[in-house]
Amino acid sequence: MSESTSFVRLFVGILLSATGVHASCPIELSPPSVVVRYGDSVSVNCSTSESLYEGMGWEATQGGTGITNATHLVWTVENLTDWTISPICFINSLQNSKFQQCSNKPEVVLYTFPDSINIRPSSAQDYVMNEGKKYNFTCDIHNIAPVQNLTVMWYKGGEMVYEDTFDNPHKEPVDQSSVFSFTPSRQDNGVTFRCEAHLDLWPKGPQLNASSQEYNITVYFGPDVHCSSILLNKLELLEGETLERQCNVTGHPPPDVTWLKDGQPTDPTVPLSRKDTGLYTIKAEGARLSQKELRVLVLYGPELTCPNNYTAVEGAPYNLTCIVEGYPKPEIIWSKDGEEVELPENLTRSDSGQYLITASSNLSSVNHTVEINVIYPPSQIVELEDSEVDIGSAVWLKCVSVGNPRPKYFWNYYRTANVIEENEDGVSRLHIHNATIYNMGSYTCHASNDRGNVSKTARVTVKVLLTLELLLLSNGTGSSAGQECPIKITPERMVVQYQSRGQNATCKETDSHVKEIYWQGVQNKSTIWSADTDKDWAPRPVCNAMLKSTETCRKYLNFTLYKTPDSVSIGLVNNLSSVLEERELQLQCHITNVAPAGNLVVRWYRGNETFEPLNKVTGCLPQSNTNCDISVVRSPLNVSSTISITLNRNHNGAEFRCDALLDLGPEGPQPPPNMMSSPLNITVNYKPSINTTKLPKTIPVFRGYPEELVCEADGHPPPEIQWLYSSDLVPRLSGNTLTVFEAGFYNCSATNQVDSISHEVQVILKEDYLPLIAGFVAVTVVAISIFFLFIYSIYYKNTRMRRYSLKNPKLDTHSGNVAHNGWDMQFPMTKLS
Repeated sequence: MSESTSFVRLFVGILLSATGVHASCPIELSPPSVVVRYGDSVSVNCSTSESLYEGMGWEATQGGTGITNATHLVWTVENLTDWTISPICFINSLQNSKFQQCSNKPEVVLYTFPDSINIRPSSAQDYVMNEGKKYNFTCDIHNIAPVQNLTVMWYKGGEMVYEDTFDNPHKEPVDQSSVFSFTPSRQDNGVTFRCEAHLDLWPKGPQLNASSQEYNITVYFGPDVHCSSILLNKLELLEGETLERQCNVTGHPPPDVTWLKDGQPTDPTVPLSRKDTGLYTIKAEGARLSQKELRVLVLYGPELTCPNNYTAVEGAPYNLTCIVEGYPKPEIIWSKDGEEVELPENLTRSDSGQYLITASSNLSSVNHTVEINVIYPPSQIVELEDSEVDIGSAVWLKCVSVGNPRPKYFWNYYRTANVIEENEDGVSRLHIHNATIYNMGSYTCHASNDRGNVSKTARVTVKVLLTLELLLLSNGTGSSAGQECPIKITPERMVVQYQSRGQNATCKETDSHVKEIYWQGVQNKSTIWSADTDKDWAPRPVCNAMLKSTETCRKYLNFTLYKTPDSVSIGLVNNLSSVLEERELQLQCHITNVAPAGNLVVRWYRGNETFEPLNKVTGCLPQSNTNCDISVVRSPLNVSSTISITLNRNHNGAEFRCDALLDLGPEGPQPPPNMMSSPLNITVNYKPSINTTKLPKTIPVFRGYPEELVCEADGHPPPEIQWLYSSDLVPRLSGNTLTVFEAGFYNCSATNQVDSISHEVQVILKEDYLPLIAGFVAVTVVAISIFFLFIYSIYYKNTRMRRYSLKNPKLDTHSGNVAHNGWDMQFPMTKLS
């Protein structure tokens, strides 16, 4: 026997002595414990191996015996009925016996178990149940003991759904009940319930079972209305489809279904037309009354009604009406020569032509062609210039003007036989052949149509023999007729601001053959001309020179009177409050009361950065004269500049401005005067976009751990978020976050007034093996710890607590003590005598 084993036995002996427990009581019971049904017989043998005792006996409420001088004694009861019985076998010791009086008692378990048990609902009518309502079933077990060994198991169909145990310590029989609470769903319709009672007395007794009768239930549910292809209570159907089978109605008992439109019954089997769009109610009556309101939208393709020809007046408002019907609302596209265009607010001559109108939706598309004819007055006459011709030679005068309808021409001049008029291809010509002195003079061409008329005058000079005086002058110091007029104007160009202090221009002769020089229209024929800066917007200051040869010549002053704008403003052409993303829109800069408008340029700003090159003004505003010509009119005008841009969502809330700059050349003010408009904020509406980074299409969920599905969407106006999922799923919704506990499909939709978008998420249920792994790791750590403790105990015993032998001790030569056997260190023991 090892030293460690001896130590353990010694320790146990000391412990037993300290606690007052004798080494043993010489009584043996066979069997030591019994399990007996109530009323059955029972026997337990009590024996002893001790010979020195005075007597043996059984003490019990049933089957007790007196003291008997025997080595074994049987306790027997034929009909055990005492639930609290606790028999005791005892022996009395002699005076000189090594043990005192002692006793031992067997464990007696008395039980009873019913032949049958009963299941009952909370009321007699509870075999018919309503979905979602809580009900109680009771399982009655009569006359059962001991109840703490009882287990009641509840079964729904063939599956155990609940287990009930009891901690009642009483040994007497009781009537025990188990209550099972149940909330039915529609899937529980027709299911059966039963309860089983299990009395487990193992290993010393039997295992008893009893089952109740089966209880069948009927579940009333619904009616529930589920409509296909429905979003936000809107049901979209094609024209010609019916309401029948668009909505599935479930319930028990089977419900009666009625369709109502505007409160009146309607037949769901009749094909729908576009006029049937409206508010419908589907009404289902079954276990309860259920109804659902739907906005039924009947879809039909585009229909386009538009004239084949249209005539408009240039610059004037027009009313070209094209009626487009269809749902969803068709998109209208105008195209000309194969390119997409947008008709301006006022048509110009360049807008004439054939247009293709396309109306399209996701159902179909239709086309229509319209011919637009823009009529406009004749343009300023070109190619008619002053001419010189030698006597006897020929010359052509050409008059050209453009208008719609084509202009008609009329000439004013001194009629002679050698002048011929020709009109061809919108051009009028005068042919002067064999020119004479009588052909010298003015020729005025008039061009007119229904919208207006213009005219222009040219002078024809017929050159004849010069007089002797002119001939002498041409060979002397004077100026010949072909030379420049001998006048110098200072300054050559005058730029003056409206209502500013007047400035003067001076003209002087540059040749001694000038007899007289003066400004035309100035009193006293002065050589000084003063600018009128209040009202004379288009003066033609001219300085005349009278030569000594009786000829006259003239020079004009290049004069500009300018006025800065009263105001500059920016706006959208169609006065929109918001625009759609990727749709083209027109910005218009309005400049009021500015002159001369032909020198005006416009710069466009988005924020503080320009985004368009310098633009000339495009035309007069409607309140101005519709026949104004910016390049000709010098007086103040109200004008505008228009650009087309396409915005995206990044431009939402951006500020746009326009800057009107009056560029009058190097003689004008430097830097050129300018005026900036107030900013225009533009709201860009765009369809929603769901953040799929936070919401992937597939999400795993561990069983027992909830997962949050966060649906975020960008859009303007801010979209409305809605979660859609099957009715048998029970998530928890908080704002845009859906907390899910079970697998299934969950649909997030984001909707604003531009469009609607949805995103479906599949939640997959996975098992969580982390607790199992953690438990395995913990067991492994404990096992390793025990192993290392065991190794350490061996190491400690063999090395730290070394073994010593007193046989043949070696004495220390210095102290006489016994030295450590085999080691240099001394063992703390004295010499043995």
